[in-house]
Amino acid sequence: METKLYTDRHVDLVERCKLGERKAQHELYRHYSKAMFNVCMRMLNHMGEAEDALQEAFVDAFTHIHQFRQQSTFGAWLKQIVVNKAINQLRSRKMQWIQLEEWQAADGELYGSEDGHDEHEDSVYEVERIRHTMQQLPEGYRVVLTLYLFEGYDHEEIGEVLGINEVTSRTQYMRAKRKLLELMK
Repeated sequence: METKLYTDRHVDLVERCKLGERKAQHELYRHYSKAMFNVCMRMLNHMGEAEDALQEAFVDAFTHIHQFRQQSTFGAWLKQIVVNKAINQLRSRKMQWIQLEEWQAADGELYGSEDGHDEHEDSVYEVERIRHTMQQLPEGYRVVLTLYLFEGYDHEEIGEVLGINEVTSRTQYMRAKRKLLELMK
């Protein structure tokens, strides 16, 4: 099987970082820090912890930049480090997972508009409302929902990174979706 190398627009900065150039590190940090901070906030829902996880992720990325082989974009490689740091932060909280026996099937869609308006202002308001409501979800729900919907992980991958089985991930996702809909009413 042939390994495909991806080139991205930051390949020059990455190469300069591998040579230890601090200016290049600053440029990569400036380019990716906001997006990666948002990933941390969606998962951790705590500004201080998100900032810590972000900084640790960048330190690890720059420390291990020689391991980056351009088999993906730098952003994808960094995002994996950021997600792992956020998950480690969650684990340090000793997160409690809801048992499978408590699960009940849930119906309903995450998004939807009752009156059919599709105006930009309404969408922005709705996105903010969903984001605010997600912050109210229990930690386990919020993490699985974030990894599945926003970060693109499947349930098998979520199970692996969180140390739970795939069925538990699916259960947490369904419960999170149901609870989100309930809170949004």
